[in-house]
Amino acid sequence: MTRPPQGPAAHRAPRTADLDALPVREAVPALVAALADRGAAVLCAPPGTGKTTLVPLVLAGLVGGGPRRRVLVAEPRRIAARAAARRMAWLLGERAGESVGFTVRGERVVGPAALVEVVTTGVLLQRLQRDQELTGVDVVVLDECHERHLDADTAAAFLLDVRATLRPELRLVAASATTDADAWARLLGDPGAGAGPGAGSPAPVVEAASVSHPVETVWAPPPRPVRPPHGMRVDPAQLAHVASVVRRALAERTGDVLCFLPGVGEIARVAAALGAVGAEVLQVHGRAPAAVQDAVLTAAPHRRVILATAVAESSLTVPGVRVVVDSGLAREPRVDHARGLGALATVRASRAAGRQRAGRAGREAPGTVYRCWAEAEDARLPAFPSPEIRIADLAQFALQAACWGDPDAAGLALPDPPPAGAMGAAREVLGAVGAVDAAGRPTPRGQRMARLGLHPRLARALLDGSAALGSRRAAEVVALLSEEPPREYGDDLAAAWRRARSGGDAYAARWRAEAGRLERAATDGNPAPRPERTLSDQAAAGLVAALAFPERVAKAKGGGAFLMAGGTGAELAEASPLRSAPWLAVAVADRAPHSPSARVRLAAVIDEGDARAAARHLLTSGEEVRWEDGDIVARTAERLGAIELTVRPLRSPDPDLVRAALLDGLRGDGLGLLRWSADALALRSRLGFLHRTLGGGWPDVADDAALLGRAGDWLEPELSRARRRADLGRIDAGQALNRLLPWATGEAVRLDELAPERIEVPSGSRVRVDYSAEQPVLAVKLQELFGLAETPRVAGVPVLVHLLSPAGRPAAVTADLASFWRGGYRAVRAELRGRYPKHPWPEDPATAEPTRHTNARLRR
Repeated sequence: MTRPPQGPAAHRAPRTADLDALPVREAVPALVAALADRGAAVLCAPPGTGKTTLVPLVLAGLVGGGPRRRVLVAEPRRIAARAAARRMAWLLGERAGESVGFTVRGERVVGPAALVEVVTTGVLLQRLQRDQELTGVDVVVLDECHERHLDADTAAAFLLDVRATLRPELRLVAASATTDADAWARLLGDPGAGAGPGAGSPAPVVEAASVSHPVETVWAPPPRPVRPPHGMRVDPAQLAHVASVVRRALAERTGDVLCFLPGVGEIARVAAALGAVGAEVLQVHGRAPAAVQDAVLTAAPHRRVILATAVAESSLTVPGVRVVVDSGLAREPRVDHARGLGALATVRASRAAGRQRAGRAGREAPGTVYRCWAEAEDARLPAFPSPEIRIADLAQFALQAACWGDPDAAGLALPDPPPAGAMGAAREVLGAVGAVDAAGRPTPRGQRMARLGLHPRLARALLDGSAALGSRRAAEVVALLSEEPPREYGDDLAAAWRRARSGGDAYAARWRAEAGRLERAATDGNPAPRPERTLSDQAAAGLVAALAFPERVAKAKGGGAFLMAGGTGAELAEASPLRSAPWLAVAVADRAPHSPSARVRLAAVIDEGDARAAARHLLTSGEEVRWEDGDIVARTAERLGAIELTVRPLRSPDPDLVRAALLDGLRGDGLGLLRWSADALALRSRLGFLHRTLGGGWPDVADDAALLGRAGDWLEPELSRARRRADLGRIDAGQALNRLLPWATGEAVRLDELAPERIEVPSGSRVRVDYSAEQPVLAVKLQELFGLAETPRVAGVPVLVHLLSPAGRPAAVTADLASFWRGGYRAVRAELRGRYPKHPWPEDPATAEPTRHTNARLRR
């Protein structure tokens, strides 16, 4: 929507005194010189210095008498873009749209003579995709780089590519209140980022002096412990405490109070808690009506409390603020790639954000910041916010990169590279919606999706939904999905649709404007095609939501519980009108960490046929043979992702599938499913000893996983003949283990030599050797070893001799018999001779006759 300026301007002369008072003016000559020399520069200017308003005017030649240039200023948020343009126009004595205009999604106020245009970073990306050269633009200013929004990082990378390959004369400024200036200087000074003297070295860094006034810090932690944020949930006690701190600040200090909260819901709850507080309470966030946003940015004769999200951290100057109340909370995007669930998460704000917030109190005069946490906690906070590229859903970024000609984003000069796992998940989404081909290149459909300015999922829903329902109805539902309706609209998407149509609130107004934009984008200016079907609002809402989020198609399990095609459980609130639905298309859901199920926030009823059509790439049909509840289960199943549609028993399953399922059972339930006799267990211990001692060809049999890894070498052919658990119990594990012996080298015949099952002792007894411990154990009655001077060995390793009393109880343990006869025997003899007088206890056991009998038997 383009709105050129109407009527005469209120002021025609620039406000010279206000322009001269902006502190950044002192740094402007150095910035201009840096751009003339290098074509790129980093501008570090604290909040309130005028970097967002004076610098673009100077670079455009509207102030200071320089040559006229077209300047594009990119802001991360719509509210900041509008405010910056209006402020610059005011400084020139004009209205927005004359020399300075702005373009945000769904709104364009730019006249034909405008030299400065403020846009959101999303709008800038769209322009770059349509016109990589940015024809007619001389300078681009990327404002608030420190916030590290994904669109801003992407725009910077694209602009550097443009400068390196197409337009080396394009000038680029990275401007921020607080940022890693050296990192941005290296990025802008990349060898490919410009030409001329000094190319390849870091870009110049220009710093403006701070004019902030001193800000006193008051630590105001809650009087009692509160629960930490959990997903989107904030402890109500924390919000009640923030409201009490606002009341305290109003009583203890003068001036307006700016209170930072993580989101719209928390702002509403704190506003309700303030009640009759004796000051005007304003709520400012990205969804606030334009009138409220304008009121916040205009000085007022009365006292105000402004409850704001992070939108007010650095992009806006709020006049009259002398006090900041900082909740210490922020919102960051999170995505569960495995389940296709993305949401905002409430986190502790970084120390850098805390500094930005506190600085708002000192913009115009000395101020105070009340921090709603303990001073001791401050050092444990993260230093900086997480770059969005590391934590967000990258599907839209991946499509942008593919359309730019770099599907892997490997050639883009990004401040941080995209995580490989997130990019892989993004490419899967793009492939599923038909946006890219197998090589990752954009399809014609993908190119069209990229121009819509929507997430690829929503773009797919708009295009395919328009064909099925008509462009207007599809656009209206997609507009609901692109900006989630207020919670009071409920969790029924169709009901929310009806309420938005008839609503007179700010959300409904924004929704109607966005629906109109999407309808025009869906038809590309052509007549709308005739819809394929006539569906009720409920069915239409369900189909569009399922087209956007096919992994979230969900089948009822009973009691308000559902299973989504992606494999995650989903639950409806107790009061939800959707609880009786057999199928749902879930549009919005969030899953708390470690929770098995997601909570449904917005969904629509859908029938099975539409669910199948929307998620057809998830449809599978075939034989399923698996180990379940301790035995083989074989059936033919049709599935929609994780959802079972039809199931029939399978009488003759594929033997290979059965074998794989039996192996799964052995892995899960253990090798105890086989028949292990005492001899089989002994053989496993003997082979384990030889593997530890000699290695070589002797197999590793001690570890179940190692044995199962060689199942084909020792469990065949019995395993291939088995069909159920009972068949496993008939497999003789000992006989099967014999197949692992090193027969090919001939070493197998030495098994009894190297690890004999029994050892003959001097008495003539053949005693079993226990190989289950680290060292082989020979447990034998002491009298049977009389006369044996050396400890027996197996495979060169001395056995550990457990010397037993006549009653078979342990008397001593030794691996050195000779030493024992000389020393330890005397103590054993003294202790046991009186207890067992019928057995021989010679003074010299090394020369005595070994025996298994008592003295009486010896005398006979």
